[in-house]
Amino acid sequence: MTEKEKMLAGKLYRASDAELSAAHRRAISLCEKLNFGFLSDGERDSLTRELLGKCGKRAVLGRGFWCDYGKNIEVGENFFTNYDVVILDVCKVTIGDNCLIAPQAGIYTAAHPLEREVRISGLEYGSPVTIGNDVWIGGGARILPGVTLGNNVVVGAGSVVTKSFGDNVVIAGNPARVIRHL
Repeated sequence: MTEKEKMLAGKLYRASDAELSAAHRRAISLCEKLNFGFLSDGERDSLTRELLGKCGKRAVLGRGFWCDYGKNIEVGENFFTNYDVVILDVCKVTIGDNCLIAPQAGIYTAAHPLEREVRISGLEYGSPVTIGNDVWIGGGARILPGVTLGNNVVVGAGSVVTKSFGDNVVIAGNPARVIRHL
């Protein structure tokens, strides 16, 4: 397997691989254009579609958006991120329709081994994140590797989501827990 194939499969991989390094530089370049360029709405939309793997009719990335590769992110219709959102997409990130992400939130698929020798060798791995339709992720919230959120979920500001949740809930806290059913 190539390092990219290992990465996408959630296996240990070396991020310094030439193919992955080139893909990462591409994503950073596109993020810089989105974040620092004076662009028309059409130019922003075009760059967003070039960066992301798949996106619906309306996808808005606020200034300060950063990702590892971009191509591993798929978003549905009517997607919006506010300022300073980070999505670490070493594995697939799938986000449904009508989703909102507030400022300084993060979605992370990247992880590092717990075993010291493996971790310091430079190997890392990831686990995909899936977010359903009609989800609102509050400011400063963090979604950790391997999490799945159902439809109509609200994640409270500052929450750390360490496990998966089903449909129609408000979750909050560190670690996040259900505080209300919708």
